[in-house]
Amino acid sequence: MFSFISIKFINPYRKDFYMNFNKDKVPKNIGIILDGNRRFAKRLMLKPWKGHEWGHKKVEKLLNWCKELGIKEITLYVFSIENFNRPKKEFNYLMNLFKEAFTKLKSEKEKIKDYRINFIGRLKMFPKGVQRVMYELMEDTKNHKRLIVNFAMAYGGRAEIIDTTRRIASLVKSGKLNVNKINENIFEKNLYLKGQPDLIIRTSEQRLSGFLLWQSAYSEIMFLPNKLWPEFTKRDLLKCITNYNNSERRFGR
Repeated sequence: MFSFISIKFINPYRKDFYMNFNKDKVPKNIGIILDGNRRFAKRLMLKPWKGHEWGHKKVEKLLNWCKELGIKEITLYVFSIENFNRPKKEFNYLMNLFKEAFTKLKSEKEKIKDYRINFIGRLKMFPKGVQRVMYELMEDTKNHKRLIVNFAMAYGGRAEIIDTTRRIASLVKSGKLNVNKINENIFEKNLYLKGQPDLIIRTSEQRLSGFLLWQSAYSEIMFLPNKLWPEFTKRDLLKCITNYNNSERRFGR
């Protein structure tokens, strides 16, 4: 794990950058922890929750960059279980923002034709209206293939492991699974998220905050402690991928 502070990067805006950029080593599966929206708003002397609007707009740009680069799956840590403890005014604002944003996305048939959208987490914690549009988006896009977009909502890595354990225990109790057959493959099949990110990016801080605790075992992790999520640029994404390209992934070997 490392931060950008002490690393020298290739400038992605050099004319020869794309000639040197190894497209075959672009990570196919990435995760991003979207952090710093409220601090960004405070810098602009706005109400803290207004930063989430800027963060939402940056997600739209991010998905376009992922398509351009050939990334196949992205998981975005949007809203944790702990975030339900936010002040009531901010919480209500966020619920309205989620509902409006997902409803708008659902109506943009041309935009979402390339996206298979999933929501992972304890979705029943959300208001019914937000839940409804989430499930509708998943149903409408289930057969799309170009880019899988997983929104981690009411998510926590420990909660995911607990819920997976409960699911497996239920299978054992019902006689559908022999306890002696439980292994890593069985466990992975019962997680919220089956894939394993090649690369995880965290803005604003230098910790995972419970994001994909099981799946991130062999992920390359890039921290951008001095970059708030609304400030994240395509250049930052290319920097992360350039570092990923230069890493040697041994998977414990």
